[in-house]
Amino acid sequence: MIPVTEGKHVARIVCFGEILIRLSAPGRELMLQTPRLESHVGGAEANVAVSLARLGHEARAVSVLPDNALAHGALGELRRWGVDTRHVAFGAGRMGLYFLTPGAGQRPADVLYDRAHSAFALAAPEAIDWGAALAGADWLHVSGVTPAVSVNGAGAALRAMKAARAAGVKVSCDANFRARLWAARGGDPKPVLDALFAEADLAFAEARDIALVAGERAESSEAAAQIAFARYPHLQRIAHTERKVISADHHELSGVSVTRAGAARTRAHAVAGIVDRIGGGDAFAAGLLHGLVSGADEQAMLDFAVAAACLKHYIPGDFNLATADDVAFYLSNSGSDVRR
Repeated sequence: MIPVTEGKHVARIVCFGEILIRLSAPGRELMLQTPRLESHVGGAEANVAVSLARLGHEARAVSVLPDNALAHGALGELRRWGVDTRHVAFGAGRMGLYFLTPGAGQRPADVLYDRAHSAFALAAPEAIDWGAALAGADWLHVSGVTPAVSVNGAGAALRAMKAARAAGVKVSCDANFRARLWAARGGDPKPVLDALFAEADLAFAEARDIALVAGERAESSEAAAQIAFARYPHLQRIAHTERKVISADHHELSGVSVTRAGAARTRAHAVAGIVDRIGGGDAFAAGLLHGLVSGADEQAMLDFAVAAACLKHYIPGDFNLATADDVAFYLSNSGSDVRR
């Protein structure tokens, strides 16, 4: 087994999507139960970028933001964690927001999006110079959140992926299906996501995502992957987490990865005493990309990715700030007492 290590096989990975500000009810309160909100910077692709930077890679965030204090504050937070923001463009519109009511016990968390007419949603698909943004890149990471935000977002995501493929940059796509965003946007998500999957080398998608775009249901992750492999010639790997929710505070998390040569699975990890589950899937995506570029074998990279996702549940905010050493310590089963 090839270990997954920090600082080895450093890659340059470009993450394209909307950078957001999250406003959360404090503690376990309901929204506006008291007149206070806590703020965090987030967004699926920004989360992946921060995690990759913490794992030792050259992560580059590409987005479109308004030229105002909120946007510059968000960019400062990304730079704080080592993310390159030089290819973020500015345009007309507002800052995208979302509101989170944390879950507790048998009360689930609830997300309310406030992203209509944001600078990212309004930006033309040609707003980014992809020749410059992809220069020297090894991977481009996008997600299905971007086309759900707006028609322009859909065009921008596809343009980015095609530019990457033309430049010889590998493409990672997280399905990240958001029913509420698609309902607000209108239109049929199937042809849009189908076009994105067609450009991907790596897809983070479950059987239900593949059923949505391919119109074929499968009984297992492996069977769903075979449907996708037959439909998308460029696609080489499909991965996702499997989550059993016992309560808002206690989940069980495992991972699945399927290639054209076979499949791998992890054990189920008990994730109890959850602090913040937002960004767990993004931590998994970053962990798997880290394993791929580190040259780890299939089982090692999948174990690492799931462990990274587990650790994210114990970190407040959207970002997974765990390092590769943190993940390795977790996988070593050395316990959770003070490390001295």
